[in-house]
Order: sequence, then C-alpha cells, then structure tokens
Amino acid sequence: MQELRTAVVGVGYLGRFHAQKYASLPGSKLVGVCDPDAEARAKVAAELGVEAFADHRELLGRVDAVSIVTPTTLHHRVARDFLEAGAHVLVEKPITVTVAEARELIDLATARKLVLQVGHLERFNPAILAVAGSLHSPRFIESHRLAPFKPRATDVSVVLDLMIHDIDLIQNVVRSPIVSIDAIGTPVFTDEVDIANARIRFANGCVADATASRISMKSERKLRVFQADAYLSIDLQQKVLTTVRKGAAVPAGEMPKVEIDEQSFEQGDALRAEISSFLDAIRSGGRPVVSGEDGLAALETAIRIGELVGAAAR
Repeated sequence: MQELRTAVVGVGYLGRFHAQKYASLPGSKLVGVCDPDAEARAKVAAELGVEAFADHRELLGRVDAVSIVTPTTLHHRVARDFLEAGAHVLVEKPITVTVAEARELIDLATARKLVLQVGHLERFNPAILAVAGSLHSPRFIESHRLAPFKPRATDVSVVLDLMIHDIDLIQNVVRSPIVSIDAIGTPVFTDEVDIANARIRFANGCVADATASRISMKSERKLRVFQADAYLSIDLQQKVLTTVRKGAAVPAGEMPKVEIDEQSFEQGDALRAEISSFLDAIRSGGRPVVSGEDGLAALETAIRIGELVGAAAR
C-alpha cells in the first residue's frame, strides 16, 4: 500500500479526531498537526507523537494529503495553499464561505489532478449506506436535525452549521434541479440564525422539508422518505432504519396490511470511513464519495436558504 504523508490543520474538538484517524490508518503517516492555539496543537502532537506547527505554510511540500478543520472563513485560503503545493485536500463542510471560493478550489484541484473531498460525514453513516439501494424516485422527504446549544461553530448560521448536512443528503437522493425554495428562520442565542426551516421543490416533483435547530432541548437527526412503494424512516443518530411497505392485497373494505422492517446498525466510525475513503480516492485516482462539486451544490442551496431567511426577517 502506498504510504501517504498526512497532516491536520485545525486540531480543536473535531480536528483532534481527524488526527487520531490519520495516525491509526494503515498507509497513512501523520507528519504533524497545525493550530494557532499553542496549547491545542501541543496537546494533540504529544498525544500522537508528531510535530506541532503554528502556521500551516510550514507543512507545504511536506505532505501528500491534509484535512482542513479550521473555522469556515479560513477554508478557502488554507485549502488553496495546499492544492497549489500539490497536496490532496479533505476540507470540512461547508466547503467555503462563498460560491466563488468553492469554484476556485474545484478548478484548482481539477487542473492539478488532485482529490478535493468535502467533509459531509453523514454520507458515511451506516444507516445511509444501507438505504441507498432502496430509494427510488422519492416524492417527499422530511429532515429534522436538532441539537442543544453549544458555543462551538456559531460563526455561521444553523443552515451552514447543521442543515447543510441534510441538504447534501437530500440533493444526493433526489438528483434533480431545484425549482424553488421557501425558507424562514431566526436568531435566538447568537447573531446568526439559530433555527430554520426550508421547503425545497425539485424539477422532478419531489418536495423536501428541512428543519434545523441548535437551540433544542433534545438531540435528533432523522430523515423520512416517502415514495410510491414505501415509507423509510432513517434515524441517523441511533443508526436505525425502519421501512414500511404495503402488504399483500386484501379484500375490499378491509384495513390494508403493512409490512414493517426495522434494522439496527452498529454505531461504526463514520469519520474513519470518510478519511479512509479520501485516502483510497488518492491512491486510485477516482472520484471521492463527496466531491468538491457536491460540496458546492450543498453550499449554493444553503446560501439561497440563508438569503431567504434574511429577507423574511427584515
């Protein structure tokens, strides 16, 4: 197996986990970790026995692949530096702040024949992987992503922080152009929108209703899909897939029977699977599971929702 020199830029809460995965995966040699916070970088570097860097530019030319787990405002600049230096990039979601920034990174990765993968982690959720073969022309999709308030990641709205996960899942399932969006939301604890709802209509007739909140009393991540032959309830948090289908024909006037199948999956390690998939794409030269184009598509929709929410609040 080709050994790849790897690194992580940004080793706060999530970045530390990225570094742990790179250090443990076969064929990955974690060269170092980078963070402007001296205490954070020293702690993770000592834990994993690697070098610590204060400036990501010190790693340019020294690594083959990197995870960028910085605040969103830094994604573009840091990713661009590594792509220009010839390194493959896994950048956390959202891919960038603006559409123009995302397109620049995609063009740069394409020109340099480098892998640009976006960290939409739910694509590697065991329940999502299991349901892939059962989704056929959905007509209505409903998503709820609720979380208690945490000060982390409040530099962006709940749409870019949480809802974007479901936007990516929904667009990957429907695979049809968006024809209209209605959205509403409001700030509560921060200066950004903390709770939002969006109704997305697609050209093929499918409608998706997405709700995201980071001020909830409970934590919930659910996706419900309605199609002609089945209703599928996907609990992304508990890793449970419930499928309800119409049973055999019954005499007129009697209650139709339904067949209910419930599957539970091991919690697994979605982040490890995501990073392993990233390294596999580098070695094979194939398209990553979540490409830069996928990240751009989710960002474009999230930005449109954010604009509609802002207009409605005025």
